[in-house]
Amino acid sequence: MKTTVELPDSLLREAKRIAVRRRTTVKALIEQGLRSAIAERERKAGFKLRNATFRGNGLVAGVSLQDWATIRDLAYAGRGA
Repeated sequence: MKTTVELPDSLLREAKRIAVRRRTTVKALIEQGLRSAIAERERKAGFKLRNATFRGNGLVAGVSLQDWATIRDLAYAGRGA
């Protein structure tokens, strides 16, 4: 597939110089740059949930999750608060 890309003259000149030094083509440099940019974006796009586990005994029998005052008191029990 062919496409047209408009580049600033200074960027194209630099790309040509680099291509000559590396014995490759400007097309190959553009392909490499696009692949690198896409790979970097995909690495950043991934979301990893951190491990948020904690020590404890889990849920307490008989305590309602709607009773925030009791939950708060249990959370801070033994911590000097």
